[in-house]
Amino acid sequence: MIGVEYCRLMARYNRWMNERMYAAAAMLDDIERKRDRGAFFGSLQRTLSHLLWGDRTWLGRFTGQDYGVPGYGADLFDDFAMLARERALTDAAIIAYCEALDPSALASTLAYRNAAGSARTAPLWVTLAHYFNHQTHHRGQALTLLTQAGHDIGATDLAAMPGVVHADS
Repeated sequence: MIGVEYCRLMARYNRWMNERMYAAAAMLDDIERKRDRGAFFGSLQRTLSHLLWGDRTWLGRFTGQDYGVPGYGADLFDDFAMLARERALTDAAIIAYCEALDPSALASTLAYRNAAGSARTAPLWVTLAHYFNHQTHHRGQALTLLTQAGHDIGATDLAAMPGVVHADS
């Protein structure tokens, strides 16, 4: 079973990566961000939108808060500046949720409805592990699209995040 420290670390890593990814995406014009590059969601914009959609969908399941998320596959924001603003707000909410997470809650069962509307239950720790894995999976797709557009954000390893690995004395 994962622990709360893992969740807190992954929430911070998610924000760090999103900040870097969005900074690179902001260097592209709207046409390039929305250009279909043959990815699963087509464009960088739609991939970033799906990431935000998934994060808000799961965060709503975890917290019981309605994030007003449309059905699967719908783009959340056509305007990149609004998408970026909402991304930052969602990342802050993810961190706040993980910071407040009680270790005993990880063993509890989460009841929710999947994207197709079917009822599901799973241990909270499993759904949180899926949550962070989903982020990493789609960030990898977005980073490939950024690289194709000529923007390399550098090291993406968890160990490259400031404050994670310390030099030996």
